[in-house]
Amino acid sequence: MAESLYTATATSTGNGRAGGRGRTDDGLLDVSLALPKELGGPGGATNPEQLFAVGWSSCFHSVLKLVAGQRKVRIDDSSVVARVSVHPTPEGGFSLSAALHVQLPGLDQGTADELVEAAHVGCPYSNATRGNVPVTLEASVA
Repeated sequence: MAESLYTATATSTGNGRAGGRGRTDDGLLDVSLALPKELGGPGGATNPEQLFAVGWSSCFHSVLKLVAGQRKVRIDDSSVVARVSVHPTPEGGFSLSAALHVQLPGLDQGTADELVEAAHVGCPYSNATRGNVPVTLEASVA
């Protein structure tokens, strides 16, 4: 593996996702964690799936902008919505799936689809989950 360009460090304390805290070593991110109501918890605080969705959508969006710039395609008012879902496994554990919806107003559908596919190839989150997490990609130009 190539030399690391950057390493993020975060620590979870307390009861983890069920009433703990998550904090980065630089203190810029410091969040209370709670099990969402949909999973039988109290809600009222963030959860790992939300954090994962924010990380993936923002990383994917950055790679999308990079790819568009390399191809000299101007994209304005773009957005990436990541939906990360939790599923039970037959063994009694849990798995994730994801859907990435990319809004690229003003582009033709073919160009939008190509940019989204290229971003999916280059995005570190997409590469980390490839083959492990089912992912649906959708590009919308309207």
